[in-house]
Amino acid sequence: MSRTTRTAVANTVERAVRWGIVAVFGEGLRRRNPGAAVNAVGALAATFLPDAVERGYGVAFRPWQRVYTAVAMLAHAVGMLGPYDDTWWWDHVTHTLSATLLGGVVHAAARRHGRDPRPRVLAAIVCAGLVWELLEYVVHAVSRRLGIEPLLVQYSAADTLLDVVFDLLGALLVLAFGDRFLRNFVPDAE
Repeated sequence: MSRTTRTAVANTVERAVRWGIVAVFGEGLRRRNPGAAVNAVGALAATFLPDAVERGYGVAFRPWQRVYTAVAMLAHAVGMLGPYDDTWWWDHVTHTLSATLLGGVVHAAARRHGRDPRPRVLAAIVCAGLVWELLEYVVHAVSRRLGIEPLLVQYSAADTLLDVVFDLLGALLVLAFGDRFLRNFVPDAE
């Protein structure tokens, strides 16, 4: 398959995923589920981040990287419609995906500046993961106190620990494969 064809296919998939996120937004409104609707808006916005990064930093995403980002956002959005509650592994997958996205950004930035990405990726993932877990706890506690539907749900201490474990799995995947799969973001690496 030619590069042009791969790009066209990736663009089509990326648009389809965005429409999927819009559908999640609509379903969130239909169900009167503010968590799903708000999450879908954030997920849709995040699918446009590769465009902003390309313009702002003079880099080019590979087609599969754009699709990967969009699919990760769709997984988060869909999760708010029930899989986070009904599918035991859904949260693990989404935490791993999120960690690979953030870890990938940190890895590429470190390599662009000639620095070792390992401590930076691990520190960023652990810190972001802990901040996210704290945010889930605070949002859930405040929502419960106000008697409104929480936008984020904190399930238990065991769930929090598992979330951090899968965040670390995502970081380890970036460290294992980042130099191979993210070299397009590093000048003179390709």
